[in-house]
Amino acid sequence: MANSPVLTIDNLQVAIEDKQILQGVNLTVRGGEVHAIMGPNGTGKSTLASALMGHPKYSVIGGSASLDGEDLLAMSVDERARQGLFLAMQYPSEVSGVSNANFMRMALNSRLGEGNEIPVLKFHRELQKQMKTLSMDASFSERYLNEGFSGGEKKRNEILQMTILKPRIAILDEIDSGLDIDALRIVADGVNSLRSPDFGVLVITHYQRLLDYITPDHVHVMMQGRIVRSGGQELAKELEARGYDWIKEELGIIDDETVSAGM
Repeated sequence: MANSPVLTIDNLQVAIEDKQILQGVNLTVRGGEVHAIMGPNGTGKSTLASALMGHPKYSVIGGSASLDGEDLLAMSVDERARQGLFLAMQYPSEVSGVSNANFMRMALNSRLGEGNEIPVLKFHRELQKQMKTLSMDASFSERYLNEGFSGGEKKRNEILQMTILKPRIAILDEIDSGLDIDALRIVADGVNSLRSPDFGVLVITHYQRLLDYITPDHVHVMMQGRIVRSGGQELAKELEARGYDWIKEELGIIDDETVSAGM
């Protein structure tokens, strides 16, 4: 796994129960690149993130996805994480009885593999260093995972996990929602600190403001379950200024109706 990572999505089609959400998504994310996916509510952005991570609610009914040439869809959720795929969730779950520190150390040791476990003291030094970078109080390490955290604290905690695990490809699903401008800057700094040829990022967002802090190499617009337009950072700025109706008009989309709440 020494080579630069590559996430390849080819004609991916995904359904929830009997309703097809993704209609054929094509996308390649390489190490060193930041891709942003934008689009109206209900177009399949979060469905893409959940399907790639292996959420059982989502059924892949066509197409393929691979990470470093390995069939991602054939892997369990744990295997995808060990392979280096990371998802920062829009709504992180609370886990009572498991401290932040213990959760992250177990996750990191699982990623490193048997025989390569990180020593306890070395792990805690790195954890405290990253928490300081993200302006998180040291007490967060011993609090139960996300329990009693504010929305902004949960999002910051997701970025903390990412900086500790150092994945090969990270998917950030609306990591900016609910953040004030100071928290947004801190979260973005955490993402930017990992930028390298060994790390690729797929950012899912509604808003241009996040992309003022995490500069994308590629911006994609998703509508009706597929990517309909791609460009550079200037595309995000145009969307901020003009909205999405001009793209709908160009494509002849009369009503880009919501496919499912929260998608």
